[in-house]
Amino acid sequence: MTLLEVLVGFGAALVAGVCVGAVLGRIEWLRRAVQPALVALQVVPKVAFVPIFVIWFGFGPTSKIIMAGLLAFFPIMLNVMLGVRSVERGHRDVMTGLGASRWATFRNLELPATLPYVFAGAEVAIVFSVIGAIVGEYLGGSAGLGYLVVSSLNALDAPRLFAVIVLLAVLGSLLYMMVTTAKRLVIPWHESVNTGV
Repeated sequence: MTLLEVLVGFGAALVAGVCVGAVLGRIEWLRRAVQPALVALQVVPKVAFVPIFVIWFGFGPTSKIIMAGLLAFFPIMLNVMLGVRSVERGHRDVMTGLGASRWATFRNLELPATLPYVFAGAEVAIVFSVIGAIVGEYLGGSAGLGYLVVSSLNALDAPRLFAVIVLLAVLGSLLYMMVTTAKRLVIPWHESVNTGV
């Protein structure tokens, strides 16, 4: 159950973060307009949203998925926004001068330049999505590893509590390794640049 909540929340955050980050990175006036709201939303402790999500969506997996997605959204969105803004205007002007369409400019210039930022955000976001799902289960769940933490604590069952903690560490590490492996497969040139090959 926890793995499902993490993966669905992370997937939703990845799609939303890339879309919002790309738009805010390209449209300067919109970024300035929404930045105060984004900062305010980011600094609010996300734990405060758990009771609201439980009231709105119940004790099922939906509220935990939203919590996982909310925590994962900001690292991805901010990194994508930085990635889009890192593309130099001169490069875009060259593509325009060569008669490239918007899609061709995106595919050949902006996407390769932004992918390292997407994966940098995803590496942080996958860990945050695990934390979000666990916090959601801990405070308002009836299943999953976060719920097991609460039930183990209530029963004063220290061995089971330690077993859940180890399982969470393994789960988070495996998911992080999946993201880093995907990064090496999708943008192998970035690894070779970083290692000096």
